[in-house]
Amino acid sequence: MQIPFRRAGLVLIAAGGAGLIGLVGWFGARQIGAEVLRAAWALPAAVALHGVQLLLSSVAWRGLVGGPPGQMGWLRIRWVREAVNTMLPVAQIGGNLAAIRMLTRHGQPLPRAAAATVLDLTLEALTLFLFTLLGIATLAAISPDHAWRPWLGGGLAVMAAALGGFVLAQRAGMFRLIERLAERLGAFLPGLPPGALAGLHGELMALHRRHAAIARAVAIHFTGWLLGAMETWIAFAAMDQPCGVLPALVIQSLGMAARNAGFAVPGALGVQEAGFVLAAGLFGIPADAAIAMSMVKRARELACGLPGLVVWQWEEVRRWARRTG
Repeated sequence: MQIPFRRAGLVLIAAGGAGLIGLVGWFGARQIGAEVLRAAWALPAAVALHGVQLLLSSVAWRGLVGGPPGQMGWLRIRWVREAVNTMLPVAQIGGNLAAIRMLTRHGQPLPRAAAATVLDLTLEALTLFLFTLLGIATLAAISPDHAWRPWLGGGLAVMAAALGGFVLAQRAGMFRLIERLAERLGAFLPGLPPGALAGLHGELMALHRRHAAIARAVAIHFTGWLLGAMETWIAFAAMDQPCGVLPALVIQSLGMAARNAGFAVPGALGVQEAGFVLAAGLFGIPADAAIAMSMVKRARELACGLPGLVVWQWEEVRRWARRTG
């Protein structure tokens, strides 16, 4: 199963890369490159802002379940989770599995670590939906042209249906099926001992009942999404592109919604750029500036993601050394 999965990942990378190259070529590689260089001074601010976002995300995640490791440990694991999902062709799955593995090494039982990760991903999706809703409401308030309503309304309906379906599936017992499947596959997966996932559904439902912790996590994640709008505003300001705070919020919310829709494409290559081009176009911002702004975000992803991969591999090497030493 691994070979077809890897081949699919490579195909999606190629498709996304081709789309990105096509967009850059169509709207002017030289102009986009000049805009990116002009905005280069904003990269440290973008990295710092994203560091705050990661910290907030780790606080929200830890607050759902508590227990080991300490806060810096949760931050490190959250950093690795994002780095793997962003930098590697793992269809937004590999980083979550790596994070669960790291949590178990720090003393969290496997069912609890998996349940906390599933719920955290659910709340991230919920708050992205709310952030997108805020962006659309803001657009409706500041834009005299409402020609965008049908396609944005349709996209919002699809997001709501997908999110609602995922929550209902959790409550209906989807993870009981995963528990049973894990039992049947245990003989073929030496790294998964019998009963390792027993109680996964119960752990998830117990976390669902922690209403106060969930409310706090929602507020924290939503704040993190708002900080992303500040990053967009700073990048446009660095390029001398006129973009107010409210348009930046709209552009960020719609761009992130597009990126989320393209989750199967590693890094949402091309998908993110197309989303930003369409969203920025609503405010008369040229496509080359929108792509350059997306490139600034990609530079920030590299600046944060590559060290995250190094941290992940360092932990794996240390564990291997302890086992063999």
